[in-house]
Order: sequence, then structure tokens, then C-alpha cells
Amino acid sequence: MTDRTTQHKATLAARALGEVDAATGEIIPPIHMATTLQRDENYEKRGGRQYIRDGGHAFTQPEAVLAALEGGADAMLFSAGIAACTAAFQALAPGDHVIAPDVMYHGVARWLEEVGKHWGLEVDFVPAGDLGAMKAAVRPGRTRLVWIETPANPTWTVTDIAAAADIAHEAGARLGVDSTVATPVHTNPIALGADIVAHSATKYLNGHSDVLAGALIGARDDEFWQRIRRHRYLNGMLPGAVEAWLLLRGMRTLFVRVRQASASARAIAEHFAAHPGIERILYPGLAGHSGHAVAARQMRDGYGAMLSLCVRGGAEDAIRIAKACRIFLTATSLGGVESLIEHRHTSEPPGTTTPENLLRLSIGIEETADLIADLEQALAAAGTS
Repeated sequence: MTDRTTQHKATLAARALGEVDAATGEIIPPIHMATTLQRDENYEKRGGRQYIRDGGHAFTQPEAVLAALEGGADAMLFSAGIAACTAAFQALAPGDHVIAPDVMYHGVARWLEEVGKHWGLEVDFVPAGDLGAMKAAVRPGRTRLVWIETPANPTWTVTDIAAAADIAHEAGARLGVDSTVATPVHTNPIALGADIVAHSATKYLNGHSDVLAGALIGARDDEFWQRIRRHRYLNGMLPGAVEAWLLLRGMRTLFVRVRQASASARAIAEHFAAHPGIERILYPGLAGHSGHAVAARQMRDGYGAMLSLCVRGGAEDAIRIAKACRIFLTATSLGGVESLIEHRHTSEPPGTTTPENLLRLSIGIEETADLIADLEQALAAAGTS
């Protein structure tokens, strides 16, 4: 392994920590497909593992890369982003209190409402980014996990991670941060005081829209972290070997992809900020965004590759614009090399607070000028220019 202390994280990612097979000299790791592991000559488990659910060699290198990129003590891969996030909640006990934002990935919010509360967790949803509301929601002696997502989907609300960590720790709780959109390129929550970092690895970490996976990175390998590991084992929430290998491959280009996509996102946001067909743009890289000052402090190398356009009109106007795009694909996801556009209100469950005129954009690595031109012609074709 490479000396992690002397190299930039972009270099560590590109080299996958620099591991080369000593016997063959192969610079690309093999896919470890085995699900069954033979015990050694003393009938002891090899590396403490006897079966793939213990965490096989297929996961060792991608987990090590993730821990290095986030500055954590350990990392775990999961079968999906939702599996990773909910594993942190499942490590709590019935009766424990959780604070979560009202703007977040709706899958986690629905799990908390439909499963977490039924299982016995007490959950309070507070306005995303509102530290005062977060502090007011604390129940002394009962709050065990404060969960934030920053920037938050799909308004890209920014939460001050360091301040949220102070609130959580003062209450004797842990802070979990869904950093899927920020990625290790822009933000390292552990360095700002977070205890757990979550990623939907399906998105930017993989970056090619061909893997379903999730990840947690822990600031400490403590008793709580081991409870999460135990839940992963008991619930079988691990990805397949091929998925783990594809994720490792994707992470090697993480910094190149995210930097390019983020630069394009900022250029698009600035270009359309005064467009007559756009009511407002939600992007933390714009000075007028409510979270810009905090984002400038805790993000680096850009402000992320996600933005939302609130168009003039309603749902039908927004959908017309999305359908008129030629480069942007009308699809639900984010973080791939291809740019996507989505009428988010349609994709979310009943009761969503997402505005009906909001279009969520995931910016890929296409030429910036082509993406701008595509949105220009779509707005014109829909009659909003």
C-alpha cells in the first residue's frame, strides 16, 4: 500500500492506494468471487472470516480506499445506499431518539416513518439546515443519532457539519452525514466532527450507472460501529463481488469526474441565473443561495454537480422542458457520466414538499457548452425563453 500521509487523495483514488499484486505484478486487482473460505491448518478462520457475509477479500480494497478518502478508521460496503443509511439506524435501540432533516433523500425519510418508528425509534424531522430547530429537538439522555444530508436533495440546502456535530456531541449523540452529493472530493465530514459518513455508492463513487451499492465510513471502530457491522452480517446487506470490483474501478476516476461535473454545474447555474424562463436556481455555488457561505467554508474544489431549476409555470411546463432536452436524459438518479434531468415532484411519494415546477439536474462530464445549449433549446422549445 502507498504511504497515505504524503499523497493527495486524488492520487490515492487514482491508484486505488497503489496496491500491486506482488506475485504477478498486475496493477489492476482481480475480482474475488469466492463465497466460501477454507479454514487454515489449525482450523482457525482466515482473517476472522469463514463466509462471504463476514466480509470477503472482494471488499477489502474498496473499503480501504473509502476509509482513506474520508479520513475514517474503517469503512463498510453495503448492497445499496438505503441499506447503508438504515444500518446506522438499526444499530440503535428501540426507544432511542433520532433527529433528521425534513429535506433529504425520500427513501431514508420513508424508512424512518414506515419502519424505524414501527420498530420503536422516536424520530423528529426538523427543517434542513436549521441549527436552532435541531438543538431545540434534542431530548437530553434520549437523543442518540442526529442525521443530516448536505447538500440536501433536491433543494441543495447546506447544513453546517461542524455546528451540527457540536449539537449532537453535547447531547451525547452521534452525528451521521449523508455526503453522497458532496463526495470526498468536496467535503470530508469526519474532519468536521462527524462520526459516520454515508454514501449511495451507486452515484458518484461508482460514477457509471452500472452498480447498486452503499457505504458507511466510521470515524472510530468502536462498539457502535461493531453493532452496525453485526447488522450488516445478520441482514446480509453486502454487495456482490462484481459490484465491489466495479465500484473500486469507478473510484479511481472519482476526482476527475466530479471536478469536471461540478465546474459545469456552476457554469450552468451562473448562465441561467437571469434567464426569463427560470424563476430561481437552487445551487450552493451561487452567492444568493441560503447556504452559500457555509458551503464555501466546508466544501472545496467546487460546490457539487447537482442543481435544481424552478421554472416559470407549473408541473406541465417543467415536464415539457425536460422532454424537449436532447442531451439531458429524463431519468431518476445522479452521479453518472451522463447528464440527467428529472421532474422531481413526479418521482417522490404523495405528500412531497418538492415544488411542482422544480427540475432536478445531475450534471455529467459532457462538454459544458453543449449542456448549456441543450437547456437553451429546451426552454425555447417549451416556450419559456
